[in-house]
Amino acid sequence: MGISALPSFQSDGLTLAYQVFGEGRPVLCIHGFASSGKVNWIDTGWVETLTGAGYQAITLDNRGHGQSDKPYDPERYYPQDMARDAVALLDHLGIEQAAVLGYSMGARIAAFMAFQDEERVAAVIFGGMGMNLINGLSDGNDIIKGLSAPTLAELTHPTARQFRIFADHTKADRQALAACMETSRQPMARADVRRIAAPVLVAVGEADDMAGAPEELAALLPRGEAFVIPKRDHMRATGDPKFKAAALEFLGRTFPNFSQS
Repeated sequence: MGISALPSFQSDGLTLAYQVFGEGRPVLCIHGFASSGKVNWIDTGWVETLTGAGYQAITLDNRGHGQSDKPYDPERYYPQDMARDAVALLDHLGIEQAAVLGYSMGARIAAFMAFQDEERVAAVIFGGMGMNLINGLSDGNDIIKGLSAPTLAELTHPTARQFRIFADHTKADRQALAACMETSRQPMARADVRRIAAPVLVAVGEADDMAGAPEELAALLPRGEAFVIPKRDHMRATGDPKFKAAALEFLGRTFPNFSQS
C-alpha cells in the first residue's frame, strides 16, 4: 500500500508537504536533518502532547525531506531559504503568528525564522541545538561522505554511520540529503543571535555532543533560557518526556493556549 499524499503548498518554486492537527494556538514543528514531520513529531508523540495541551500542531516536511520536493542543488538548502518556507506555510494557512518548535537542523531553521520574520514568531524552542548554532557542525563533511558511500559497511566515523542508518531507516533520498548538508549547516552570526527578540528555550541532551552547550547559547539570547535533557544524546532526546514537559511549561508562560490565558 502506498503512502497517502499529504496536503501541500508552494514556496520558492517547490511543492512542500505539511499536516495540521487539533485546534487552538498554533505551534509550527520543524524537523531535523534526514527526518520528516511524521518521524520527528508524530512518531515521537509530540503531536499528541501538543494537541492534548490545547495547541494546534503543524508539521512541515522540509525541502529535501519526507513528501516534499527534493532538489539536488546545494544552493537550495540555506537555512534562510528554509525559514522562508516555514513563513510561507504560515501564510498558506492564514496564520499571523505562531510558536515554533525546531529540532537540530529544524532549530537552526527556527532561529533564522525568528531573526528574519520576528513578528511571525511568538516563542521558540531550540531542541538539540546549542552553541553549534553559531559554531557550526564539525561532522558535516563526514555525514556527507556517509550518505554518499555505496554501503554502510565501509563507514567507520560514528556520526556518519548514525545518520546513514537513520537515512536508510526513513527511506530518505540520500543525494538530496547530501546536498542539504552542504549548506543547511550554515552558522548564524553571533550578532544576529543577540537580536532574536522572541523568548527562546534551548533544550539539549546531557550527552549530546553534536549540539553544543545550551547554557552559552541561552545567555546570548535576549530572552533565552536553557534546559538540559537528562541522560539523552542527540538522537534519543527528541521524544523525551522531560523535554516535552519543559516545552509545555515554557509555552504555558510565553504562548498560553486559550484555556490557560
